[in-house]
Amino acid sequence: MMRGQGRVFQRTYRDKRTREVKGAATFTLEYYVDGKMRREATGTTSYTEAVRQLKSRQGQIAEGRRVEPTGDRLTFDRLAANLVNDYRAQGRRSLERVEDAIGHLRAMFSGYRARAIDGGLVTKYIVERQAETAANATINRELAALKRMYRLAEERLGGYHPTIRMLQEDNIRRGFFERPQLEALLTHLPEELHPAIRTAYLTGWRIKSELLTRARYHLDLDAGWLRLEPGETKNRKGRMFPLVPELRLVLEQQLAATRAFEQRTGSVVPWLFHREGQPIRSFRRSWVTARTKAGLADRIPHDFRRTAVRNLERAGVPRSTAMAMVGHKTEAIYRRYAIVDEAMLREGAEKLAGFHHTQQPAAMVIPLPTGNRSDGRGHTNAASHTASGR
Repeated sequence: MMRGQGRVFQRTYRDKRTREVKGAATFTLEYYVDGKMRREATGTTSYTEAVRQLKSRQGQIAEGRRVEPTGDRLTFDRLAANLVNDYRAQGRRSLERVEDAIGHLRAMFSGYRARAIDGGLVTKYIVERQAETAANATINRELAALKRMYRLAEERLGGYHPTIRMLQEDNIRRGFFERPQLEALLTHLPEELHPAIRTAYLTGWRIKSELLTRARYHLDLDAGWLRLEPGETKNRKGRMFPLVPELRLVLEQQLAATRAFEQRTGSVVPWLFHREGQPIRSFRRSWVTARTKAGLADRIPHDFRRTAVRNLERAGVPRSTAMAMVGHKTEAIYRRYAIVDEAMLREGAEKLAGFHHTQQPAAMVIPLPTGNRSDGRGHTNAASHTASGR
């Protein structure tokens, strides 16, 4: 064997009980680095995969890159710890979400060596998560965390990573809150949640991360703005929402209630929205109870974001302005939320009927309907008029 080259082989050993010489099931690499021979376990029983690993090592050596033969001792748990440390070091806001993903991954992969996790094992994980009724989008977030683990350890693993195929997602929600539904929900929610929920309905801002974190100094009544500072939002950009009359009324009433609480208790409350002077950390139980009682069992808080986008579209607010108000960085994301519902289609039909009415010759003018009477199938009668005037 010439230096600089290498080989793939199965090591032999003597069985301690029978004293018989046997061959190992997995392959071992042998190659030279700086004139010194190294051996490295591949952790695979596939000759093709072992050859791929050897070629990867030879490529690293040729490029002068550091070769880390201890990668075969890396475990999933070490990879997971590295991922969490990376998120903390980068100050990523989604740390809680990735820790939840790791919890699910650990149930399958804990104790495995990184090189022992292959595409077949990943597929088995997917099947078991689907059997637990996990949505494809949820599984994809978990697989993305696994991919990230291997990218962070790419050098130590010599480029090894399992084949991970993402699932097709079909989780676009179409939930909205009409005004009567909002009021029905509020009747079953605790009073201290009402201001934040009404603000979410009007602004489309994320309740947990963007509204419940607001301090009183983020509200400027004189200038007429509710603010998010740079770095506080998902896209790290600041944002301001103008105090339209209803929003101003909601927030002025909230400030008045807070001042009354401070005078009654002798305390100082820095938060805009609070529960007895303390920040509201969670409202999940209250939400689940209220939506069930209001007959809105499929609604989630994020539906307020879709609702605000739809209301901005209905009001004719320019798209660039609406994106800045709600906080969508790209128009593609905004369009996902600007879902056209039946009411908007009806409004569009009325506008189209009005346009065609102005374009008709005088002899063919068809009188427009005076109201939105239904034909019993949820359609207006604008399209039921014929040229005869019926």
